[in-house]
Amino acid sequence: MAVSGTEKNGVNTEDEHLNNSLTNPGLISPDKEDMTRLLTVPFSGRIRGGMRPGKKIIVMGIVDPDPESFCVSLTCGRGSEAGPPKDVALELCARFADRQFLRRACISGVWGEEEAAIAYFPFIQDQPFRMEVHCEHQRFRVFVDGHQLFDFYHRVASLLTIDSVTIRGSLQITKLG
Repeated sequence: MAVSGTEKNGVNTEDEHLNNSLTNPGLISPDKEDMTRLLTVPFSGRIRGGMRPGKKIIVMGIVDPDPESFCVSLTCGRGSEAGPPKDVALELCARFADRQFLRRACISGVWGEEEAAIAYFPFIQDQPFRMEVHCEHQRFRVFVDGHQLFDFYHRVASLLTIDSVTIRGSLQITKLG
């Protein structure tokens, strides 16, 4: 889903159209015309002002009945339609076949090693979940259904450059903030 950068009376239309289901005005809908498609997967949206310590991203959804995987990525810039974003500060991937919740980053086009160790796999097919990604000074803290699963230390030089979120895979998004 493309985000337009059009202006109306000197106001960026990206900034004036917030979806009522967003619990935090940090994410911006693409266009008023796309409001009905805002929470469809794959999803791509902007994080107003970039990430910073104290900010969090909340993804509420329902896992598909026969899931393969889903990924939530915090990216630095949108990249082009033909290519990936410049940097991926954090990519979280739930893989159901091997019950792993992987995380990694891509800096200057180079993917880092995947981190996989978790105490338990929190996602269940055809069931709702609430995932929170809390940004702190040195790391992201990831919670699912109120339980802290892991920390992921920042790889990007500036948190403010983390300005987009993408979601794809075997899930339905019910709320995003």
